[in-house]
Amino acid sequence: MAKIPNDKVIDKMENMLNIASDSTRLKIMYALSEGEKNVGEIVLAVGASQSLISHQLTVLRKANLVSTRKQGTKVFYALSDEHVMQLLSVVFEHVTE
Repeated sequence: MAKIPNDKVIDKMENMLNIASDSTRLKIMYALSEGEKNVGEIVLAVGASQSLISHQLTVLRKANLVSTRKQGTKVFYALSDEHVMQLLSVVFEHVTE
């Protein structure tokens, strides 16, 4: 049986799950699972307004779920690391079994 993490870790876990639980943010993360994209590409993939996507990308970036890379005037977004894809995969498998 796993030991219950301390309160600080539990709080961080709660925050991460709350951030990941938004449907637009989930769609953005899935779009980025295909590879890095700029805001315009994410807008097309998700089917939401640019302002909504930009806001949600800021939330995801602050939570370290996505990272950025600047090339000229464009900013490209990607999943921060493999853990984000693992989180999506585990949740997907759980809800579709």
